Amino acid sequence: MIAKKALGLPLKGLRFAIKSGDTFVKNASIQVTRFKTRFDENKAKNSLDEMPVAKRNYASASEQTELPTDVDSIDMREFEFTKAPINWIPATILVATPIAAAIITPWYLFTHQVSAPVWGVFGAFMIWTGISITAGYHRLLSHRAYKAHPIVKNFLLLGSTFAVQGSAFDWVSGHRTHHRHVDDRLEDPYSAKRGFFFSHMGWMLRNYPSGKFDYKNIPDLTKDRTLQIQHKYYGLWVAALNIGAVAAIGWLLGDVWGTLVIVGLLRLVLTHHFTFFINSLCHMFGSRPYTDTNTARDNFFLALFTWGEGYHNYHHFFQYDYRNGVKWWQYDPTKWLIAGLSKLGLTTELRTVDDTTIKHAEVQMQFKAAQQQIDTVTSSGIDIPHAMKSFQDRIKFEYDAFTQTVEEWQALKAKTIELKKTEFADRLHEVEDELKQDYAKIEQKILAHNSNLKTAFRSIGESAKAA
Repeated sequence: MIAKKALGLPLKGLRFAIKSGDTFVKNASIQVTRFKTRFDENKAKNSLDEMPVAKRNYASASEQTELPTDVDSIDMREFEFTKAPINWIPATILVATPIAAAIITPWYLFTHQVSAPVWGVFGAFMIWTGISITAGYHRLLSHRAYKAHPIVKNFLLLGSTFAVQGSAFDWVSGHRTHHRHVDDRLEDPYSAKRGFFFSHMGWMLRNYPSGKFDYKNIPDLTKDRTLQIQHKYYGLWVAALNIGAVAAIGWLLGDVWGTLVIVGLLRLVLTHHFTFFINSLCHMFGSRPYTDTNTARDNFFLALFTWGEGYHNYHHFFQYDYRNGVKWWQYDPTKWLIAGLSKLGLTTELRTVDDTTIKHAEVQMQFKAAQQQIDTVTSSGIDIPHAMKSFQDRIKFEYDAFTQTVEEWQALKAKTIELKKTEFADRLHEVEDELKQDYAKIEQKILAHNSNLKTAFRSIGESAKAA
């Protein structure tokens, strides 16, 4: 009887999820006319947001040209979303597995004794499959943030396949499209602008136009013979690993069914949704200390469940850095793994963003936060308090100094390029030593701006942390 219900409930759940999806997309279609105006305004605003924050806040207003829109095209593409057919294989897996795990796991734990070795394998496989997605599919294959020895690359590929999140071709192509069109309702495969459910897992339940990949954006991967094989025989790989290999481990441990339930089913569902939280919650909750040009946010709590991927605002601004948690105190085990393997020669060419550039982005956001504070008070129509007037003057003075520092920094970059072109090899080390000293001075100036801004915020009882 329990088995019969367990088999029937996933199908009912799938029908319910599909029905809910239909309701969602119909509502989206009804609201498309209202959305169109906001869409055009947001596109224009995002274009302005690409300017340095400090300059945008204090420079004189420049002319803005309206972006041309094609209403019929937008409406038709929205209509295509409402009519997207069900993507049956992923829809069945993504709806059935959490329902099955919610029913079978408690029942099994209540009626059976699960041995410590099974729980040990569960923990090991949670780490392996989770970090394989972050270090493998994400930072290695999607962003080329480092290079890995074939042993490491294949180990991560195997773990990523175990995670059942699509072949490397599908995962990477979709993720690169996401970064290129982040938050675009029509282009971003898992746009947060379509709501939590869509960005979390709804985008995989139907064959939406934004989820159709032609692999033109992954030419570096399509030439890889191993990845070709994984893509071609992906279904067989998944079944062999998640059923065959897990059952074999269970047989060795003397508990086949317990291993299938805990290591197979429960681990699979948790790994799925921990990863999905990056696309959904990390675009909705948290801070934006580096950029506000997209919805990605830093969230320490989510970093704990996603092997360091929770520092998503940083990642979207500096996507080619092998680190997500760039501060020494930020929890990013994926970063530690990659750095640790580099000590053994198993990972190389780790790409990073220099500290000056990172701090520059933070200071820009602090200037924007300051301007928002000033705008809030001045738009209220009441007399500006003395403390706020002093704050405004201090921010204006600091902005002027910051602008000069940025100009010096840009000039130094140009000088660096020119010197490295013209100096002879035997004097190049002397040039580099001199440039290091100049860059150190720039970094100290930017750090000073950062400190001065924090002091200014404290003078009005506020924090300089960007929202």
